[in-house]
This record gives sequence, structure tokens and C-alpha cells, in this order.
Amino acid sequence: MRRGKLPRTLAQLWRDAPLYLMMVPGALFFIIFRYIPMYGIVMAFENFRMARGFLRSEWIGLTNFQKLFSSAFFPMVMRNTILISLYKIVIGFPFLIILALMMNEVRNRYFKKTLQTIMYMPHFISWIVVASLVNTFFSMSSGVLAQVTGQQIDWLVSPAKFRAVLVASDIWKNAGWGTIVYMAALSGISMDLYEAADIEGATPLQKVWNITLPCIWPTVLTMFILRIGGIMDAGFEQILVMQNDSVYSVSEILGTYSYQRGYVNAEYGFGAAVSLVQSSISLVLVALVNWLSSRSGEGRLW
Repeated sequence: MRRGKLPRTLAQLWRDAPLYLMMVPGALFFIIFRYIPMYGIVMAFENFRMARGFLRSEWIGLTNFQKLFSSAFFPMVMRNTILISLYKIVIGFPFLIILALMMNEVRNRYFKKTLQTIMYMPHFISWIVVASLVNTFFSMSSGVLAQVTGQQIDWLVSPAKFRAVLVASDIWKNAGWGTIVYMAALSGISMDLYEAADIEGATPLQKVWNITLPCIWPTVLTMFILRIGGIMDAGFEQILVMQNDSVYSVSEILGTYSYQRGYVNAEYGFGAAVSLVQSSISLVLVALVNWLSSRSGEGRLW
């Protein structure tokens, strides 16, 4: 049996060789840029010095983590990270689904494609350009909004309003692109279900509630689990280019804190410790949500 299995396995590998070759670039990307750099985690346990490298830097154990958890800034950056991410999930995640459902109802093919293109375009704009646009629009003295309304509202320097700007700009930039997965799921729903509902006299809202949403629910659940995995990110690049001293107390997150301490202040070990804590919490959250999903009978990611 074993002798018969080997030729069969080789024949299958040869048959699927083009598929394996297509997989090689993606596998190399993750190996080179994701797995090999994980060796740098040791910096979190060292008083890392660039000139000494990983092997000769002083090993200090959990000292960097003790400094992080005892820091007066840690509660603030943790609170900001979680709150900004939750705002983006609570407001942005349902918005993606609603936007996909609305786009799916557009029947004119050319108008639909034009609409999709317009909504996808902001995704390809860098956050630096977006920050410039936001400043042009929301600037208290010379912004478009101030000139139109005649009111000077301190959107970009007010701690009470800055998070709203972050959430709104994130939705504007990524909402269109984020609907792609849902649009693909919607295209896979059989039209026979809608025709049967029409015969029964179902309203459009009833068809959405009883057919569309149940059919795309596995996709929604998968995307939600993945979104929870990024809850500790909170939009590092966006906040880095839009942040200012006036809103530091409500916008400093783990990512920017790690960048400031690790790269700007050259505390590489401390910055690595912050990043490791951030990644570990994300892993726990993904595993927890996946476990709760499987326990509820709604399916799981793995």
C-alpha cells in the first residue's frame, strides 16, 4: 500500500505543479517579511543596542514589560487604542454591509460600475494625502467647512471631536474597498430565492432580512473575526500623520507609542515589548471570538 501511495502522491503533485508554483511568491513573501522577522522578538527581552546586535545585547528578561505596565502612559494608550478601534467597528463595520446591500440593489450595470469605481478610489490614496485633505476641509480658520458654515469649529485640535474625525476619514477611505468581499458574497446568492419570495409577495426589506443577510452571514462572521484581530491596531498610519499635541491625550495608541519610544527615542527593546504586547492581545482576542462563535453554532474561522 505504501509503495502504491508514493507514485500516486507524486502524480498528484505533478498534476498540481502549476498551482504550487503560483503559491510560491505569496509563501516567500510571508516567510521573508513575516516569519523571519519574528526573530526580532528577542529585542523585547534585551537592552538592545544596534551596534551589538541580537546576540551581544544585554539580556534583561521582563524589565521592558515591567516598565511598560508601570508607565503612567500605558492606561491612556490602551484606552485610546480600544476606544478608537471600537468606534471604527461599531460604526464602520455595519456601514460596509449596508453600503454593499445598497450597491447590490443598483440595476443599471454601467452606473453600478461607475459608482463602485468612485467609492474604491479613496482606498488608493495615501494617508498623508488624506490628512492634507482633512486639514483643508476641517481647518478652523481656513477650512472649507468653516468658510461654508461661517463657524470656526476646532475639529482637529479638540480632544472631544478628534476621534470623530478619525472614524469619519477612515470610513471614507476604506468603506468602498471593504465592500468587495460582501459584493462577492451577494453575487453568489441564487436568484431563485428572490423569485420565490416575489411569488409570496415579500417586500424588499423582507427579502433583505430573510434571504440576503442569512446567505452572507458566514462571510460577515469571518470578516468580523478578522476585524477583531486588528482591534489593537486602531489605524497606526492614519493617527501618526493626523495627530497633534492638542489631541495627544485622546489619540496616542499602542502603535504610535511604540514608534515614539522605539524609533524616535531609540529605545528599541521597549518598543519591541510594546509591539509584542499589542500582537499578543490581538491573538487572544481572535482566538476568543473564534471560540465564542463556534460555541454559539455560527461557525468558526478555524
